[in-house]
Amino acid sequence: MHIHILGICGTFMGGIAAIARQSGHQVTGCDTNVYPPMSTQLEEQGITLIEGFAKEQLSLKPDLFVIGNVVSRGNPLMEAILDDGLPYVSGPQWLGEQVLAHHHVLAIAGTHGKTTTTAMLAWILEANGLSPGYLVGGVPNNFDVSARLGKNGGLNASLESQTKPLFVIEADEYDTAFFDKRSKFVHYRPKTVILNNLEFDHADIFADLAAIQTQFHHLVRTVPSTGNIIVNGEQAALKEVLDRGVWSQVESFSQEPSAVLQKIALNAQWSFQSLALDDFEVIKDGKVVGRVHWHPDASVAGRHNQMNALAAIAAASHVGVSPADAAHALGSFKNVKRRLEIIGRARGVTVYDDFAHHPTAITTTIDGLRRRIRAEETQSTESSTAKSARLIAVLEPRSNTMKLGVMKQQLPTSLQDADLVFGYGASKGKSALGWDLAQVLSPLGDKAQAFDDLDQMVEAIVQIAKSGDHLLVMSNGGFGGVHQKILKALV
Repeated sequence: MHIHILGICGTFMGGIAAIARQSGHQVTGCDTNVYPPMSTQLEEQGITLIEGFAKEQLSLKPDLFVIGNVVSRGNPLMEAILDDGLPYVSGPQWLGEQVLAHHHVLAIAGTHGKTTTTAMLAWILEANGLSPGYLVGGVPNNFDVSARLGKNGGLNASLESQTKPLFVIEADEYDTAFFDKRSKFVHYRPKTVILNNLEFDHADIFADLAAIQTQFHHLVRTVPSTGNIIVNGEQAALKEVLDRGVWSQVESFSQEPSAVLQKIALNAQWSFQSLALDDFEVIKDGKVVGRVHWHPDASVAGRHNQMNALAAIAAASHVGVSPADAAHALGSFKNVKRRLEIIGRARGVTVYDDFAHHPTAITTTIDGLRRRIRAEETQSTESSTAKSARLIAVLEPRSNTMKLGVMKQQLPTSLQDADLVFGYGASKGKSALGWDLAQVLSPLGDKAQAFDDLDQMVEAIVQIAKSGDHLLVMSNGGFGGVHQKILKALV
């Protein structure tokens, strides 16, 4: 079958393209952002890319058009498809019907940590010989590509849970397509589900937290009675989802045995005990069953990553991987790109890149880096130099939710543990904020500055940066290449 994908260069749709090609289909696609690294990854797999959405692409005469949620009414190619009555389907629906229906699906849902937890779980299964299929909403450093079909197999073919090959997928709550406003994850029909956490986000499509909880409950309704829901036991918002009804086995994960889920019948409770340098012991029902010792280059500092790992270990257990083996596999895990990723060093200053954009993610990312800095201070023989290290936060609040100003008042609290804060909010164009960034950051006092000119901000950072500083750049976009601008200016 010839499939033509609209919006192919997004991480999710690019992953679908790769999986379709690996399934034996002829795949072509189009987008307005046809450039590396996604364009290179797709072309290497024999996928032809077209710049733009011109209606002339109908001449390709594919058997099916697969539509990404970047496409809206008014798109010239989409309008031509509709006018001619040609067959089309959303990306999540195609994936669910053509691929996931033939797999044991392990889905990771939540406001935060989906990408990292998906990569962790895929790596645990890979390291234990299961060769899972997967689709990660980022670039996992343990794999060559962000998505693959995987192979048949399992630890024990006699186990009912292993009768189908495994597929690990990042289960996004964002809407499916312009013609299907349900969350993407309702199409996946998973048997193992991680509910990582739940907060209000995506203010451009959800009115409030309750609206997102409804979508999560739709996901819960699709899990079979023999399936397993692994839920964050510290989150009242997730308990409210389960209170609407649950028909599957439920396990909790939390730092301590869950108090929030006391009235929910639990098949198991997973918890952890922190050790040195963010290593931790894995505890199931009060018994130590494994220990995670992170790789030095894993970029998984912070309590939130301990929680992510605990959830992944619990999910792997549902398909036959022992907690000890799963914990051991995480010792060679390397996080996805743009998660506390070191971009470079210049003049003694270390520059990091991170995808954080929600206030909670900003808080946990700063906490994770602060833990890393403290660990370096503890290990350093030059204690006077190490103790002078500063954490400088550089933030671009550019998500749709942030641009609407829904969570702007939470920003000062999320940034308070940084030593210095530089905020950038464009004053013109689609990325422009509809509110005053300087005013919002004013509770932070003199340690925070706001800019609407990127070059001026870079100059201010370079003037104040000194050897030993850790410069944490946070944005869910390219941020105008600010990382390289800073490194170049520091030389």
